[in-house]
Amino acid sequence: MVKTIRKKPKTIKGNVTHYCPGCGHGIIHRIIGECIEELDLEEKFIGIAPVGCSVLMYDYLDVDYIEVAHGRAPAVATGLKKAVPDMFILSYQGDGDLASIGMAEIIHAANRGISITVVFVNNAIYGMTGGQMAPTTLIGQKSTTTPHGRDPAVDGFPVKMCELLASIESVKFLERTKVNSPSWIRKTKRAIERAFRIQIEDTGFSMVEVLSMCPTNWHLDPIEALEFVDRMAEIYPVGVYKE
Repeated sequence: MVKTIRKKPKTIKGNVTHYCPGCGHGIIHRIIGECIEELDLEEKFIGIAPVGCSVLMYDYLDVDYIEVAHGRAPAVATGLKKAVPDMFILSYQGDGDLASIGMAEIIHAANRGISITVVFVNNAIYGMTGGQMAPTTLIGQKSTTTPHGRDPAVDGFPVKMCELLASIESVKFLERTKVNSPSWIRKTKRAIERAFRIQIEDTGFSMVEVLSMCPTNWHLDPIEALEFVDRMAEIYPVGVYKE
């Protein structure tokens, strides 16, 4: 007899994914779907999908979603929370979106301290647009715009968003996790659930940064990509940065 340990959350649609094999977005989508269901947020949830690999996230979660311009998700999230304060607002963003064109938006949303939740997926590269260097690309990491590896003398250093936002007084919760092993997937769910509860309790701004895989643009096989996430964690240490 086969025993079912965990079922697919009812918030997860059965659509065929557009994500590349080995990508971490699908794992994170499922975690979010589980949290929505377990916290009974289906009728209160509004997700925000900006430009990036996650732009089609609304194809996979059976909840309300808004698609916004590149980098502007925190600004739209702020407006939504002020307009409909009883709704749960999630901004789901990648590193090119949040840490580059959306840098001003995320800093000011955090500084306002409004009760929104951000899930920030860091895969150290521009995934959707062809593998260009992102603000989070590692020193020496090759991309289409740094074919010889990122050089800090030319390209600057990787931007560490948790460390940056931790200096803002009104931020209530910041944690960095990863999804390259079952144990870390469970820890990531606990972090995202904690961030969700902070918004439910209306205590302020929260963000979870998730180190995730991008085998296609890293030019690695899926197993090598799991190992590369651990290399990322040497530059972006996992853990709670503010609570």
